Amino acid sequence: MDVSTGKPQKVGAYGKMILVLSGLLALYELLIASRLLTWFGFFLPAVQHRAITLFVVIFIIYSLRSASGKVREGTIPWYDLVPVVLGMICAGFVAFNYDAVIDYSTYGYLDTKGIMLAVCLALVLLESARRLTGWALPLIILFFMAITYFQNYLPGILHGKGYALDRLGDSIYVGTGGIFGVPFGVAAGVLITYIIFGKLMQEAGASLWFINLAMSVAGWTRGGVAKSTVVASGLFGMITGSPSTEVATIGSMSIPMMISSGYKPKFAAAVEAVAGTGGQFMPPVMGAIAFIMAEWLGLPYGEIAVAAFIPACLYFTVLFMSIHFEAHRLGLKGTPRSELPSLWSAFIGGWYYIIPIAVLIYFLIFLKYPPEMSGLFSVISLIPLSFLSRDTKNHLTLHKIWSSLTGSVKTWITVAGVTAAVGMLIGSLELSGLGIKFSGFIVNLTQGNLLGTMILIGVASFILGMGLDSIPSYMTLAILAAPALIELGVPPLVAHLYVIYWGLSSFFTPPVCIAIYVACGISGTKIWETGWEAVRIGIAVFIVPLAFVYNQALLAQGSAEEIISAIVTALLGSTAVAAAVRGYFMNILPLWGKVSAFVGGCILIGPTNIWTVIIGLGISLIGVFGHSVIGKKFSVKPSSAE
Repeated sequence: MDVSTGKPQKVGAYGKMILVLSGLLALYELLIASRLLTWFGFFLPAVQHRAITLFVVIFIIYSLRSASGKVREGTIPWYDLVPVVLGMICAGFVAFNYDAVIDYSTYGYLDTKGIMLAVCLALVLLESARRLTGWALPLIILFFMAITYFQNYLPGILHGKGYALDRLGDSIYVGTGGIFGVPFGVAAGVLITYIIFGKLMQEAGASLWFINLAMSVAGWTRGGVAKSTVVASGLFGMITGSPSTEVATIGSMSIPMMISSGYKPKFAAAVEAVAGTGGQFMPPVMGAIAFIMAEWLGLPYGEIAVAAFIPACLYFTVLFMSIHFEAHRLGLKGTPRSELPSLWSAFIGGWYYIIPIAVLIYFLIFLKYPPEMSGLFSVISLIPLSFLSRDTKNHLTLHKIWSSLTGSVKTWITVAGVTAAVGMLIGSLELSGLGIKFSGFIVNLTQGNLLGTMILIGVASFILGMGLDSIPSYMTLAILAAPALIELGVPPLVAHLYVIYWGLSSFFTPPVCIAIYVACGISGTKIWETGWEAVRIGIAVFIVPLAFVYNQALLAQGSAEEIISAIVTALLGSTAVAAAVRGYFMNILPLWGKVSAFVGGCILIGPTNIWTVIIGLGISLIGVFGHSVIGKKFSVKPSSAE
């Protein structure tokens, strides 16, 4: 059974071998997450565990992806066995010759054999990244590796000492920031566990329950179908860890529902893309970005989750209110209550899906267990709970569990291959110091002006995030962009959250907008039109991070009075911004009304004091009510769906 489609899938002998290998790899990762080996006195160093994982991952990647990047049907051709064998030898050397790896790390440079191993593994992983994601990521990695090697010949901020292959190879091959560093470590521990959890939730019928519950809560209101989509997509996007995956999963159901309820197709597709991207901002899971951030910054996960919550709520508030105002503008009604399940019947039909999430939060935040172990407990709790469903198709039988494990690995190998490749980027930048130089260049260019630096870093984050999935996007920005803000006194957590928002905006902002491509495939709309529609309703992705850098009460930092005041004014501001981008608040707004509401809303979302509140509220009220006061009349004519 194909986990992604639910349709029978014919698999040959070689395919069955890959499925078995994938399932065993998933079980191995869960075993490591459980800490059972440690309890029985067997200690496996982190680097060895990661090398064993990469040893298998390389074989699976080249078995499942052809040179064109398409999913392979049938056996692996002979010419692909060359990179497979080379890659497995290089990863196997680290896995089974740990003493030699320690020696390399101690001396800080490689001998001839080490250089050959490092170069071969680098080439294999670059090709893996190309097959998995396209040319963008491997070219970026090659660019920065080349700079590190030829640095002494380059001018300006690119100039430096320059490092030969013995030092560069050591940094990317056995260095703490290289291939087997933190990013791949998180992928081989935390991410696979949460992908398995998400797959099992999907197999247990959770995605449909999320939609039904959201419909029972908001379906009867104006534009209730789209509002329900926001809730379901945000929850599911948080678990899947990929906006494009979320759009493909939930969007296949929600986009046609929104169109049939009266929304324009491009608006429906935009809502789904923006909501799915928002799942990466919403705690507790945040698409697993939070776990990498916790490792990177050395902060407790709970601190990151608390800080990220209010900005995520503001992001969804703008989206939710945009939907509400658009429904009013089009004259849409809600679904009759008689056609919707009652809240109780919807809740009782899947209340047990809440328990695994509660288990995750309890172990992760309150007991402060490691993220991968907390995820494992959630997986374990979900399996027996699935049998409470009246629909036997939702029961997690051994067959479904095995299918979910193998399907999870097929999804996860993209993350695994990419994070291993990104390790080379990190190793190169750490050696060359280019990340620090880039940050210094930005600060000098703006002469230390925080707003100017934020705008430049935001634009750079958007560009660097284009074409990359959420995790490699964050890791690239954490090295190149965040240090500039930190240099100007912005706390590291705030700086990292800032670049996440701007980096992930590329998922729905043209020209790349991966999530929009997926949504347009469902809605049948044009990519550029849909993308710019998404920018309008997802405008909070640019406004909110600018606001929380200046007003850190929005990150739950400060006194209770400051935090509550910031939340209330920011919610008012979010409503005004939504009215501006949809051009409606009780009546259609003229251009000057939209501008006024937008400016006033942005002021309210920003730093909070008595004057900003008065000014922001006054400008917003002029924008949304001014046209009525001065006697302008604008008729409301429901528009037909395109």
